[in-house]
Amino acid sequence: MIEIPQPRNRETLYRRHVGHLLECTEDLLARAGYDRLLLHSGCSHARFQDDYHPPFRAHPHFVAWLPLPRNADCLLEIRPAARPKLWLTLPDDFWHAPPESPAAWWADHFEIEIVTDPAAWQPTLEEATATALIADPVDFGTLGRHADLNPAALLAGLDELRTVKTDWQIECIRTANRIARAGHDAAGAAFADGASELEIHLAYLAAAGHDPDTLPYNSIVALNEHCAVLHYQYREAAPPGDSRSFLIDAGADCCGYAADITRTHVRDSAGFADLIDAMNGLQQRLAGRMQEGRSYVDLHTEAHRGVAEVLRSSSIVSMEIDAMLEAGVTSTFFPHGLGHFLGVQVHDVAGRVAPDGSPLPPPDRHPMLRLTRVLEAGNVLTVEPGLYFIPSLLEKLRQTPISGQVDWKAVDALAPYGGIRIEDDVVVRRDSADNLTREGWS
Repeated sequence: MIEIPQPRNRETLYRRHVGHLLECTEDLLARAGYDRLLLHSGCSHARFQDDYHPPFRAHPHFVAWLPLPRNADCLLEIRPAARPKLWLTLPDDFWHAPPESPAAWWADHFEIEIVTDPAAWQPTLEEATATALIADPVDFGTLGRHADLNPAALLAGLDELRTVKTDWQIECIRTANRIARAGHDAAGAAFADGASELEIHLAYLAAAGHDPDTLPYNSIVALNEHCAVLHYQYREAAPPGDSRSFLIDAGADCCGYAADITRTHVRDSAGFADLIDAMNGLQQRLAGRMQEGRSYVDLHTEAHRGVAEVLRSSSIVSMEIDAMLEAGVTSTFFPHGLGHFLGVQVHDVAGRVAPDGSPLPPPDRHPMLRLTRVLEAGNVLTVEPGLYFIPSLLEKLRQTPISGQVDWKAVDALAPYGGIRIEDDVVVRRDSADNLTREGWS
């Protein structure tokens, strides 16, 4: 029997979390000139020309308040100096199992009205008061005509509120990491036993106590050359004839909050194993530098310098470090950003804006960087440097004048292993970094 870990001290942490959200949201509403805020959980929609509904996931601003990531057609109302009200829709439906009923540890903080149809709460949208509604416009049509739908300034403030996590949110992400670690252990064992991508994926799900619908994102389960596809989306049912390397990027969910972990394994190659060790060392050094006041752009640049050092020390590229960076060689081997914010969304919000809402675009050389801010205590983010042998990018490098400074024999020998990525989830502290992924695990 699988026992799924639960957040520690959840009653106290959640109570403080809701109190913090209320205080901050009331301030945001006052500054924006609104008397109330409505947060919709979203609707389940059938596929085009079909009656099949893909798995539902509630809107992130709703989940930031309530641990109900699978509850559709709910509405949360926040008014200053009032108890938040939740219209909890539990359909009278014999085709499907209903969503979870309220649990006291979270429900005690809300006025809850259980309804069987969202039509029961729709009249509140007609109330003639200054109302902001955060929702998908497709779900409302003319119903929200008396409310301001997704007002930009308020939405930016709500996004910014989510960049510094409460103790409750951090504990949920910590617990999601504990769940995901069990899956990663099982996946690594399955690879060692010669399993296929699909078999490894199933081992991960069983150990983590998830099914594909409850994962926070579609797991990347890649063998051999597939490890060079950054977001490899398939899982072959048959094992390859020669199972050399394995990259898994897979997470877990706790109360709507995500873990996002990547590990790379190799079977019998000393050379590729040395690269994994070098990249693991680089990743750990970078993770330890996630402290308040540091620029994430600068940390991303440090990651490129670290990759250059790995390429030079392993004799893959013979250029001097600074020359390699100036020529952009490392971007061939490390073409993505160092990481991103993490929370109710795997790629959480406001990564490219300053706290005042002004844009912080990524550097021209690194357009894929998702996080460009100066770090604050309470930020939760990923640290995921990589080193890949991607055929299309390598071919472009072959056509440049510096091609002669690349050991193509070594590159061709390593290419069948695909690539390396190592990723942890880290909390920024004032003078340190708190690595949630490595707590009792490597």
